[in-house]
Amino acid sequence: MKVDKVKKAEKYSAPALSKGLDILELLATRSSGMKKSEIAKMLDRSISEIFRMLAVLTDRGYVSINEASEQYSLTLKMFELAHRHPPIKRLTNVAADIMANLAEELNQSIHLSILYGTDILVIAQNDPPGNNITSVRLGARIPITLTASGAVLASQFSELRLKNICDRIEGATKEQIGMFIGNVAQTVSQGVCVSPSMVIAGVQNISVPITDYSGQVAASLTIPYIQRLIATNDPDLDIAKQEMLKAGHEISTLLGTSVATPCT
Repeated sequence: MKVDKVKKAEKYSAPALSKGLDILELLATRSSGMKKSEIAKMLDRSISEIFRMLAVLTDRGYVSINEASEQYSLTLKMFELAHRHPPIKRLTNVAADIMANLAEELNQSIHLSILYGTDILVIAQNDPPGNNITSVRLGARIPITLTASGAVLASQFSELRLKNICDRIEGATKEQIGMFIGNVAQTVSQGVCVSPSMVIAGVQNISVPITDYSGQVAASLTIPYIQRLIATNDPDLDIAKQEMLKAGHEISTLLGTSVATPCT
């Protein structure tokens, strides 16, 4: 469907700026790249004017091109800008104290992730005070199918969108895809995903959704839960799960979510 060109009259006209923003907004809706001819068709513009806009956006680092496929995609520059401005900045600010307290209370590392294409992107991370930890570094990108965080972020996707994402991830095995789909279903039914790590043996990932004011899943809050062999006062897996659910709901409430507390 072509983008509707009939828009409310603006006080000031800046056609070049409008075209550039149209391109960014269109690419932001696509998890895979688009050729300039596809962009032109969707925006009902000529290829020549779209090409000029893409050239500028590429030079400024907002868009990149895959030379092999001739497809344009958004870069991380928009993500970097978002960290200096809501809603990502608001999300990380709201979650900061809750994450720090929870990491200490549960004696587990904890991270906050958002969706970036077919990956999760870690935008905040806290470690507990102890020496024996398992954590995911800030800024890490991991295929969505390999993580409980990814299952939570995909829990509001249609079956078709889930299939399309799974089909695009290179190297994903049938076993991994099957576990991912099962984790999505678990999140939908229980409001939480508890799943063995597909990356590190012995780790149980506990992930809960963070929902925004519109009720959509905006992020996932996750701990890679480890069971220490030395004598500790660490909460068991079930207690950690309940505390994660509470924390997820608290952050979502601060963001103004319209979603009710999940039943457990």
